[in-house]
Amino acid sequence: MVGVKVVGLTGGIGSGKTAAARYFAAQGVVVVDTDELSHALTAPGGRAMPMLVARFGPDFQRADGALDRLRMRELVFRQPSARRELEAILHPMILEDSLAALAKARGAYAVLVVPLLFESQAYRDVVDRTLLIDCDKEVQVARVMQRSGLSESQVRAIMATQMPREDKRRLADDIIDNSGSLSELALQVEAKHRYYLSSLARARSQ
Repeated sequence: MVGVKVVGLTGGIGSGKTAAARYFAAQGVVVVDTDELSHALTAPGGRAMPMLVARFGPDFQRADGALDRLRMRELVFRQPSARRELEAILHPMILEDSLAALAKARGAYAVLVVPLLFESQAYRDVVDRTLLIDCDKEVQVARVMQRSGLSESQVRAIMATQMPREDKRRLADDIIDNSGSLSELALQVEAKHRYYLSSLARARSQ
């Protein structure tokens, strides 16, 4: 059982979710990142690996025992059915580990980072508020190209598979515009932190 109020943090690729989460952590907030949990499950010795190897074959396991994420990414991009099978294995484990981490959290609230928050009713049922880290589409493209080495067409193809930005903005309780600098993002996170300390504490007492 989750013992704290939970803010669900989400955003499209290149929006700055990780940086925002890092600034919340700097405020002393417990941050549970589903991407990090996924990496742990697919790392050498990760508890998802036996099921993944059984389903997709040993070619998808690196020599060190971890998931070959590049090979898997290429497969699921080509075959939607493979994506669904991968998600059927990983998503229940990630949700279980998320709930376990949140159950241990202390403080006024915790932040749960979920890239596909609005697409997943299971996670939406866990969170008390949703926070979208948003930015201009051209900024997204430039950031992802710079950090990943992907071409513009590859980045735009990935973005096309995600929920439209406009729909996310409509669904979000709160929005941070991260089209600017990291210092501007940090100031916005600090403001949201003060707001959550106040508003979530009131909600908890009611």
